Amino acid sequence: AGLWMAPGGLMMMLFSPVSSTMITRFGARVTLSVGAVIVSAGYLVAVLLMDAPWQLMVASIVACSGVGVAYAAMPTLIMGNTPATDAASGVGVNALMRSVGTTVAGAVMAAILTSSAIDLGGTAIPDEAAFRICFLIGALAAVAGAVVVLLVPHRRQARPETRGGRRPC
Repeated sequence: AGLWMAPGGLMMMLFSPVSSTMITRFGARVTLSVGAVIVSAGYLVAVLLMDAPWQLMVASIVACSGVGVAYAAMPTLIMGNTPATDAASGVGVNALMRSVGTTVAGAVMAAILTSSAIDLGGTAIPDEAAFRICFLIGALAAVAGAVVVLLVPHRRQARPETRGGRRPC
């Protein structure tokens, strides 16, 4: 399974410079939103292509490309909208929310997959419909995230002033 997913990891690496260019040109909001839409497209590809391992690899490549585009944009967006005095808290809350999100998503997907099982030689496994539902939920969640990101106000935080009216170096 790891070898089938390795190309997705390579795509994340290849799309990191694309993310940097997009953040510089269009800003973190747009970059994060575009990345989320690409992730959603990857999940939709998975809904349509489930007949062979190579098809799921293609879906993984598309979704991981979106992650590669979006991954650097989130901390950039946080740092651009957080006062410098609260930067560590902002990044820390981001890390915490990522952990909570992956934990909740894993639990929800496990519940869906175990709710619809078929017998395969005495072993219960999730049926194809359950996987399609999980992929659709992932696609909808990614699109919802893309929309929410676009609602984040665009602000530039002023650098803090020091005593005497001079800014720190």
